[in-house]
Amino acid sequence: MEILIIAILALLIIVALWAVTQYNALIRLRNLVQEAWRQIDVELQRRYDLIPNLVETVKAYAKHEKETFEAVTKARSTAAAPGSSPGEQAAQENILTQALGRLFAVAEAYPQLKADANFQQLQAELTNTEDRIAAGRRFYNANVRTFNTKIEVFPTNIIAGIFSFTQAEYFETDEAARTAPTVDFS
Repeated sequence: MEILIIAILALLIIVALWAVTQYNALIRLRNLVQEAWRQIDVELQRRYDLIPNLVETVKAYAKHEKETFEAVTKARSTAAAPGSSPGEQAAQENILTQALGRLFAVAEAYPQLKADANFQQLQAELTNTEDRIAAGRRFYNANVRTFNTKIEVFPTNIIAGIFSFTQAEYFETDEAARTAPTVDFS
């Protein structure tokens, strides 16, 4: 009888240790997802800070493109507003990317603007920032995939369910943001 009680206690201790290990693994993964999102947020903020300078530089050359400037400014304000989930932020970023595409299309019509050193520097910084956002998105989405998989697989899903772990959202671009804008100067 004593051996049975010892065996049951040993089994309970093993199960408890396993549960603690799985819980801690979920916490680590959730923290990695949150950290990766914060890195994207830093790069997005850098992007938002570059946009007004870019718009002002283009405005100096293309004064009659008011609609394009307003679209970029509105998209930037919407995207920069705090409190969005990754999915909402992705949708807002897609709109901003499209507006920036139209702004760069306007710049193509002004050879003097394309040759302006300030414009070239801003364009290079924005391109660099876009690359860092893309790298951050890949890192974030990889962490989200790992976290979501851990939540869904048995037997870790039991611990995830008990402690109310929920799936994280991916940060994705839509197909419309990946296509070049159509520009008509007629």
